[in-house]
Amino acid sequence: MRIAIGSDHRGVAQRLRVIGLLERLGHDVVDCGSHTEEAVDYPDIAADVATRVSDGTVDRGILLCCTGVGMAIAANKVPGVRAATCHDEVTAEMSRRHNDLNVLCLSAEMIGTEEQDKIVRIWLDTAFEGGRHARRVAKITALEPCGKQA
Repeated sequence: MRIAIGSDHRGVAQRLRVIGLLERLGHDVVDCGSHTEEAVDYPDIAADVATRVSDGTVDRGILLCCTGVGMAIAANKVPGVRAATCHDEVTAEMSRRHNDLNVLCLSAEMIGTEEQDKIVRIWLDTAFEGGRHARRVAKITALEPCGKQA
């Protein structure tokens, strides 16, 4: 799988660690920064990763900031993106099974590295169930101004 990953300045160390995990798992990683711990605006990073998911350059995206919430809000503005902050194994699994989440947002500071790794692994390994959930995801897509499907 080809995965774009980005973080703001507060998530640089965790992003680099997650990149290592993704590469060990055999994924092709596109690192969208930030490449410094100097303050950056997280919507810029979220837009870069989300646009790559939306246009099909990558299969999925991962974003990290202090809470993961700001990244999710910004990424969801890009058509075709379904982003959410997952904070445990259950939300990671259900976000894929029921919502076909294509951008995972993580807290860089509020959950430990072990939990982050579990969340990433489950999110990558869980398939979308389709069925009644596909109908619901289609209704979410229809709410977008251009109804774009990623």
